[in-house]
Amino acid sequence: MASRSRNTQAARPTSPATDVGGRDSGGGAAGGRGARGGRTRRAAAGLTGAVLALAAATGCMSAFGGTRKNTASTARTECPATAAPGDSRSRQLRAMWIATVGGTDWPTDPSKPAAEQRKRFTRLLDTATAMNLNAVVVQIRPDADAFYRSPYEPWSAVLTGTPGKDPGYDVLAFMIKEAHARNLEFHAWFNPYRVAQNTDRSKLPAGSPARRHPDWVRTYGDQLWYDPGLPQVRDLATNAVMDVVGKYDIDAVHFDDYFYPYPESGDFPDAATYRAHGHGTRKADWRRRNVDTLIRTLSGKIHQAKPWVRFGISPFGVWRNKTTDPAGSDTHALQSYDDIYADTRGWIRNRWIDYVTPQLYWPIGDRAADYRTLVAWWSRQVAGTGVQLSIGQAGYRVGEDATWRKPEELSRHLTLNARHPEVRGDIFFSATDLARNRRGFAARVRADHYARPAIPPAAPPAGGGPGAPVPVHDVRATTAGKGAQISWAPAGTSGGDPAARTAAYAIYRRDGRGADCAAVDPAALIGTVRDPGTPPGARLTLTDPSARPGHDYTYTVTALDRVHRESPPARAATVTVNRG
Repeated sequence: MASRSRNTQAARPTSPATDVGGRDSGGGAAGGRGARGGRTRRAAAGLTGAVLALAAATGCMSAFGGTRKNTASTARTECPATAAPGDSRSRQLRAMWIATVGGTDWPTDPSKPAAEQRKRFTRLLDTATAMNLNAVVVQIRPDADAFYRSPYEPWSAVLTGTPGKDPGYDVLAFMIKEAHARNLEFHAWFNPYRVAQNTDRSKLPAGSPARRHPDWVRTYGDQLWYDPGLPQVRDLATNAVMDVVGKYDIDAVHFDDYFYPYPESGDFPDAATYRAHGHGTRKADWRRRNVDTLIRTLSGKIHQAKPWVRFGISPFGVWRNKTTDPAGSDTHALQSYDDIYADTRGWIRNRWIDYVTPQLYWPIGDRAADYRTLVAWWSRQVAGTGVQLSIGQAGYRVGEDATWRKPEELSRHLTLNARHPEVRGDIFFSATDLARNRRGFAARVRADHYARPAIPPAAPPAGGGPGAPVPVHDVRATTAGKGAQISWAPAGTSGGDPAARTAAYAIYRRDGRGADCAAVDPAALIGTVRDPGTPPGARLTLTDPSARPGHDYTYTVTALDRVHRESPPARAATVTVNRG
């Protein structure tokens, strides 16, 4: 997710004849996401006709329909002998990155009025909905700045074109509200150390900590960086993250692959910091320890403050090559452990992170870093650890060369993932690429893999807690025009555990007239809706426009908590849809 275009030499594999497979995003890596040389800024785009047509054809885009007075007075478990749906391959994280640096995805033009910017953002969320995604990863601290009113850092210049200028509304609150209205998880994406994508310190706003503490800042390449070896810098990054965790209803904190900067000419200029804080440790080990300290500290603070908020990292796709370390992958590429001092394998083993999304931006069969090899390697790393694995997919590379001109390449990646039960989903870079649907790749992914919606895998906090939210009750199904309308009564919360508070509902549909109390088939999911903060005595409704006139359907509803644990089903409801 680099903030600017980088050439493929910035993080070249050890085999110079092959492409590193990177991308240029606005917060990620040279050679991870940043090695796409000469990438041009793309204009804002809505969904292509192909993706819209697919969305309409499946009919799974159910609409949330509000509330009405509930006649039931008490909650009850209506199907006590029916178990809650368990884990299954139908549970997947499906997400896209929304990069903000340099107008990559949003906002593409800071001079536009706020209302127009907001409309553009909601169109990107509608792209996610039409693709049957269930999460967005949004960059809110791209360059030591903020998309919210922060006591630590200035407003981002990305929003208005002027560093420190108030955009006139709470941008982060708006983004979270719109994402949750579509029942999309909101993963808040932070860049911990990058200060600016130029070396002119006079351009920093007066309120920037980098301006007030110039001794914290290093010039490296053509950018400004905070020095990760300084405790004050780690405290600033920690405080910035925890400010958001405390104030906003986010679902996860997300870092990408920028820790120490990717190698440029010469060594990162931290010799004085090393002399003051290295205490005889080898410099490479000291640098890794600095990054480890930030990750470990943040993990503890996030989970202590809000146990349901997850901490995820999207590292460069190669930890170490097998030629360097027998535990590494059979690849020949830049190594995050040695080159940016990010020991992602260690973070998994220490369970400091809840999910890991390696950027596997190479095609199947790549000579330097074969996608097939890397998926298998990362699957082995997470096995038995409790850390969930999803894969970073390079939507931006579609059309680059003979391999990437094949619209089925990314669909093949997801097919290969299915061979590894440890892989629990995918995140696509980036939102604009999905919306543009170059060569039909997004439509192909949706048709082959995302035809139905999905619930993310359950991610219970450490220490457990209640096993599932309280079931809904009094499910009803009626005809609504040529479709069906399903309504239900929420049943409250499970004890005092905030993570077990009902956050959403899942609606399943079986053809024909089924049993009132029957096990839920996870593959029968037709939609999920976010709980809007239902008042006592209210009912919730959802419309299924894909129900065909003259057919019988049986609908089942379950409740989901903040970490996607699912309740047992309520008694099902059956309806015969009007012929119109």
